Amino acid sequence: MTQATDTNRRIVLAQRPVGAPNADTLRLETSDVPVPAEGEMLLRTEYLSLDPYMRGRMNDTKSYAEPVKIGEVMTGQVVAEVVASNIEKYQPGDYVLAGSGWQDYAISDGSMVVNLGKNPQNPSWSLGILGMPGYTAYAGLLKIGEPKPGETVVVAAASGPVGATVGQIAKIKGCRVVGVAGGAEKCAHVVDNLGFDACIDHRADDFARQLAAACPDGIDVYFENVGGKVLYGVLPLLNPFARMPVCGVAAWYNLSGLPEGPDMAPAIMGAILRMKVKVQGFIIFDSFGPETYKEFVDDMTDWLKEGKVQYKEQVVQGLENAPSGLNDLLVGKSFGKMVVKVGPT
Repeated sequence: MTQATDTNRRIVLAQRPVGAPNADTLRLETSDVPVPAEGEMLLRTEYLSLDPYMRGRMNDTKSYAEPVKIGEVMTGQVVAEVVASNIEKYQPGDYVLAGSGWQDYAISDGSMVVNLGKNPQNPSWSLGILGMPGYTAYAGLLKIGEPKPGETVVVAAASGPVGATVGQIAKIKGCRVVGVAGGAEKCAHVVDNLGFDACIDHRADDFARQLAAACPDGIDVYFENVGGKVLYGVLPLLNPFARMPVCGVAAWYNLSGLPEGPDMAPAIMGAILRMKVKVQGFIIFDSFGPETYKEFVDDMTDWLKEGKVQYKEQVVQGLENAPSGLNDLLVGKSFGKMVVKVGPT
């Protein structure tokens, strides 16, 4: 199915998943294209971002944001084109960054919308390296992790949009950087293309031993976005006064209860206590002030121009393939920042 001018495809939450989302979790619907009223504009989605947090929004549990309601359009950031506008500062042909979700068309009153101009270069990058994932990496590492030259920084999901950016910024700041990724191809990319000092395959039977060998001086900063066995391998290596920014625990998102195996809470809390570790969770939308965002945009724009930061993007073609793309992302089958090309190719 391709995007049409007279039909709005919408992917809605049909039922709340238990464990991994399946074919019954999301439903593709069609409706008429909405018409903007006074003070509104009509947006046509060009790119849709796929991100791990979306799995959490499917649950009817207390979190930092309201869950998606049954029958409601699945949440998500998009880059969209303004088709028609009754808002003075937005004109047809402008591209915007908006939160209009998994659909072809949406009405917006301009709230929480960023105007990207008529012809933005690499518009999908506003969903990745110049958007929420890049900002998450920048602020989490520099404001919470506070890396110092010569320190060892370990990054989970190192080939993903957040982890890859964390590691490259840490290298810019003069750190030794060890990544963790799934598979030989991703690990090679992390070292050869992103410039990490080492990358360990978390699927290896001797993962913990390899990680210890790659961190002979221990770990000063662990950027946590995975949890699971990676966290357990990191714990014994944490140095006194280590810092752990926490932006996600993707390994546990599909769990319907406690993980199998021994209770690791004593080991986790014991390591935090003995090593005086600073652990701070954060949500990028409300954890930092506007001055931090401006610093991020200025620094990242310069680093990209200077070639100090590399960026990899995986494009899924077609809105109808967004559900399978999200499932791939949640089990580590993505490579780079995953976006869906919704608009015409």
